[in-house]
Amino acid sequence: MSDRHDTASGSLSGPANHHRRTLRQRHHRRSHRHRRGAGHVHKHRPKSHRRTQARRGRRPGNGEVENAAPDGTTLAMITQGTHVFNLSLYKTLRYDPDRIVPITPISAVSNVMTVHPSNPANTPLEVAAAARAAPGQLTFASGGIGTSHASIAGVDIKHVPHLVSVDGVNRTVNGEITMGFFNLPTVIDQIKAGKLKPLAATSLARSPHLPGAPTLDASGLKGYDLVTWFGFGAPSGTPPEIVQRLRDDFAKTAADPSVKAKLDEAGLDPIEQMQPADFARLIAFDRVKWTPIIEAANVSAE
Repeated sequence: MSDRHDTASGSLSGPANHHRRTLRQRHHRRSHRHRRGAGHVHKHRPKSHRRTQARRGRRPGNGEVENAAPDGTTLAMITQGTHVFNLSLYKTLRYDPDRIVPITPISAVSNVMTVHPSNPANTPLEVAAAARAAPGQLTFASGGIGTSHASIAGVDIKHVPHLVSVDGVNRTVNGEITMGFFNLPTVIDQIKAGKLKPLAATSLARSPHLPGAPTLDASGLKGYDLVTWFGFGAPSGTPPEIVQRLRDDFAKTAADPSVKAKLDEAGLDPIEQMQPADFARLIAFDRVKWTPIIEAANVSAE
């Protein structure tokens, strides 16, 4: 569900990386037409410096972004991991989420419950029944610590956390683990290839990427709703007019047909391009929602 890394991409590296690549490509085209706005996504540094950073595999972390000049040239990609879950999962963080001003969410992603194709279960409740018949013997994998799924249906299923999601996906594909909960973009290729069987999506509405898979809510787990958002933030102290301009530019970019097509291809869902104040309220709402859930599960990523 999350990891401790304070990278600007947040805790969901696969989808976050896709966001960065897609938006960077769009910015490159816009900059050649001398249009303003998207150029504020990354700092403009000498090519030699960029090559050095690329060789090191380095990317700015949230800690760096929060201490950057508040001029709109250095931004962070923020997620529920960086700004909601991590506050409860770690005693200390290497960054302060409240020192990063929310700009706007860019897209969302649901999780999907999957099992190996040979598993006889075809619904979440059938998995739950199998778990009740063999308490503690079934396993489920997830990215991060998987708190959001730990209490599904009140059954005893052993959680096998994987901070590197692909490891958990591979072990589920190989049949080593009973089922997996992963962000859809992480497993969409395996599902399409028939290597994993999707049982349900964690969103309230069916995923347009898996129209044949019901939701957990419709499968008997009423009220289950988990959709992870991705967005951008700026250093605290960034003037409101710059934050607003960035929000408007991101909204235009997100509405571009070529960007929408690439995000859709990756299994990412569209999300309302909120105003900064609305995005801040969403973050506050999610903290109120998830903090007691994580505390009740008595889990930690330390």
